[in-house]
Amino acid sequence: MIAEAALEAIDTGAAIRRAVAVDGDALAVGGETVSLAATGRLRVVAVGKCATAAAAALADLLGRKLSDGIVLDVAEAARVPLGDVQVLHGTHPMPSAANVEATRAILGFLEGGRPDDVVLCVVSGGGSTLLCLPPPGGSVEGERGVLGALFRAGATIQEINTVRKHSSLARGGNLARAAAPARVVGLIFSDVPGAPPEFVASGPTFLDHRTVTDAQRVLARYGVAQGRAPERLALIETPKDPAAFARVTNLVLVSNQLALDAMAAVARRERFAPQVRTATLSGEARDVAMQVAGDLHAAPPGTALLYGGETTVTVRGDGRGGRNLELALAALGALADDELVLTLATDGRDNGDLAGAIADAVTRRDAQRAGADPAAYLTANDSYGFFERVPHALETGPTGANVADLIVALRR
Repeated sequence: MIAEAALEAIDTGAAIRRAVAVDGDALAVGGETVSLAATGRLRVVAVGKCATAAAAALADLLGRKLSDGIVLDVAEAARVPLGDVQVLHGTHPMPSAANVEATRAILGFLEGGRPDDVVLCVVSGGGSTLLCLPPPGGSVEGERGVLGALFRAGATIQEINTVRKHSSLARGGNLARAAAPARVVGLIFSDVPGAPPEFVASGPTFLDHRTVTDAQRVLARYGVAQGRAPERLALIETPKDPAAFARVTNLVLVSNQLALDAMAAVARRERFAPQVRTATLSGEARDVAMQVAGDLHAAPPGTALLYGGETTVTVRGDGRGGRNLELALAALGALADDELVLTLATDGRDNGDLAGAIADAVTRRDAQRAGADPAAYLTANDSYGFFERVPHALETGPTGANVADLIVALRR
């Protein structure tokens, strides 16, 4: 129930309805009001794992006032008809030629914007991969190679997105520039806890304060080469002219903190004493697992420790799995019999079809019965294989939401 409360709190459609309202010819978005009587076209562009759900909610709210729109979501997203809103699907977590074509379609859609147009631009997690449009000298294969190397090396999402901003013609403020001179309202669903919202989907509607030099430093820090043509990652500078962003407003609608607050309320109702430990959790998943277990050991009975953020995994084995599965598996051997850890990827996909897992004394017992040695699976980075044999994984399907990861740690 505690984890379910988080998913309810970050529901994409509900977030749109909280932030957007229409009263006659007045469009209220966040704390701002836009006169639709003075608006030429009211358009929607939505990118990321929340894109389809957000666009559907906007289409329902705006009705005939919505002129047109375009959506780019992940391939696993629900395929729903949205009238005059074109729906495209791309690949994730790695980019592909399909992403490139879809990104070109978005930029083409934004061409010819007029000063009296208003563009509602939904930006959500997964958008970095989807908005792949390499500059001259670069390629999709080059981006895939560099991203894979950075993921394996344990680079943070902020570091990875610094590189991404400078390797696409649609990230790092480029969507806002393409929409000019129209008025742009960015509706941000943040999946990068603790970081400025300009890192969400690599900031397509934000003035970027990082440079190509910053991206090169990230690559050097992890010893990652840009490759050679034709499989090369090319870096370009992002738009730096503040005038290009004079008519851009960005609003954060959903964040990790919102999910944590909702979980704390339900934990209290269930007679646990909740503690929100952090909304900016980071670090190696195995190290974080030991940290969480240590926090539980020191907590009094009846405590619910709540964490949000995004860990990393340095891949040394040849198994399958994501950071949430690995964290649960690493915690398993350190938990006392009265302790439980639940991990959850809020988008429903932890680098695969599982969302996370539960680790407790029952998991340990079932692993022994199945002859599954947690340490061996951990060494192979095969947390997915472990939870295939020991069915204590969480399977939600794609949630249509995304605020990074959550951990619930309970001591009975």
